[in-house]
Amino acid sequence: MLLLADDPISAGRGDKARNSDAPAYGSALTAIIEDLSNEIIVLVDDEDGLLATMQLTRIPGMARRGATRLLVEPVRVRSDSRSSGVGSAMMHWVTGTAAPMIDADLVQLTSDEARHDAHRFYERLGFVGSHRGFKYKVG
Repeated sequence: MLLLADDPISAGRGDKARNSDAPAYGSALTAIIEDLSNEIIVLVDDEDGLLATMQLTRIPGMARRGATRLLVEPVRVRSDSRSSGVGSAMMHWVTGTAAPMIDADLVQLTSDEARHDAHRFYERLGFVGSHRGFKYKVG
């Protein structure tokens, strides 16, 4: 909740880390933890403060001859630790350890169109902007 609010784009979507939102985040976290397709990765600093987090979701699929995908999002690094190598280490772990561990053929993610620095970051790591994503807000 706090790392989402620490990000201006997420905060603009309503992630403000208000106490009144805690039950909604708690319910979401419970649902993620209970779904065996998901993992939440949390990094803490030397003082046990929240440093970074990401959610990994295993997606079996029919396309690409039955390829399994590993979806990575949301990736968040505390604002005072961005450009420190934490994000690179996380993504290298995803592609080098987590994806092979579950026999994933692809690691994929989406990134808001406004995140130009993030796009350059992912491209430096070897990710290719190969698709255009769409979202539909229900309700």
